[in-house]
Amino acid sequence: MNDKIRRIYAPMTESGFYILYCLQSPQHGYGISRQVKEMTGGTVTISAGTMYGTLSKMEKDGLIRFHSEEEKRKLYCITDVGREVLEIEIKRIERLYKNSKGEMVNA
Repeated sequence: MNDKIRRIYAPMTESGFYILYCLQSPQHGYGISRQVKEMTGGTVTISAGTMYGTLSKMEKDGLIRFHSEEEKRKLYCITDVGREVLEIEIKRIERLYKNSKGEMVNA
């Protein structure tokens, strides 16, 4: 991953994280929105503007790619670069959590 991508996506926004996380299997924007709402018990909702703006930016930056079209909806999936970004963010969140519990963790 290049430095530009790292600077843009680390740390990630909460909505960006959930969108990328949900694209570990092919999904369309509306499906991602429903999945995030379900995963978070309704505490996180992603507006259409945020969803499609983020999908467009992530596709342009190479984190996701077009997978197929289903019933006039574009399905996207994560790329290797996207997986790398997601893994970095998951490790960052785990470190924050462990540190908040008093467990010192090496970066």
